[in-house]
Amino acid sequence: LKIIMTVRDGKNDQKLQDEVVEEILDAGCDILVVDLVDRTEPSNIIKMAKNENIPVIFFNREPVWEDLMQWDKLYYVGGDARQSGIMQGEIVSEVIHADQGLDHNGDGKIQYVLLEGEAGHQDAIIRTDSVVRTIQGQGIYLEKLSYQFANWNRSQAENKMLQLIHQYGGDIELVLCNNDEMAMGAVAAYEASGYPKENRPVIFGIDGLDSALDAIQNDLIQGTVYNDRAGQAEQISRLAMDLFQGKEPEGYDFENERYIFLPYQKVTAANVEEFLNR
Repeated sequence: LKIIMTVRDGKNDQKLQDEVVEEILDAGCDILVVDLVDRTEPSNIIKMAKNENIPVIFFNREPVWEDLMQWDKLYYVGGDARQSGIMQGEIVSEVIHADQGLDHNGDGKIQYVLLEGEAGHQDAIIRTDSVVRTIQGQGIYLEKLSYQFANWNRSQAENKMLQLIHQYGGDIELVLCNNDEMAMGAVAAYEASGYPKENRPVIFGIDGLDSALDAIQNDLIQGTVYNDRAGQAEQISRLAMDLFQGKEPEGYDFENERYIFLPYQKVTAANVEEFLNR
């Protein structure tokens, strides 16, 4: 089969993305694969696709269940954000319990800052909530010094972290990051500030990027949660082909009939080599 893929950017504007989808449908396509700008506003796209009988596979930003049930040719492929936050919290708890010295000031609490992905993004909200709840559930007392949005971006995270280091200095004992790009930004901020590794807080990310895996090997960050992006892409492409050929989707691990979640995996210094060559 000859496959022609057109990629268009919604430029973080839901109205523009709706217009782009309309143009693509007018030009003719067989399948739509959509990373929604606003997960709460898929109705226009769904309505247009349904009118043209074009199946839609959403990814990255998960539509709410009620929207996905509007039509039987709507699907979502991604990771379970809650699982990623829980796993990050479990890694953090294991590291803290294994080294009581991480409570630098000995006050029985871990002072932390959190670099959050994006205002209103459901993965950021869920990861933030679930990681904090998981750590607290492991009997660790947390004291929040600051939350900062860094929009999943390494350079923004570095700038935010430089400000936090200037404000709190050595009081920061833990840095939680919604993704690895921001975790690497935090590392860059500490390097720019001249902090030796032994005087830095523990830093944790999510995604399993190559840069983060290397950083774990070099003890620059202490853990991440591997997001199976290749597996998600494979599931999207398989599902797209089945829908194009008019096949009933079979062999998929669906949740609530329409969702395909690929499991996350915890990564620490103990197992990082297993993930380096994926």
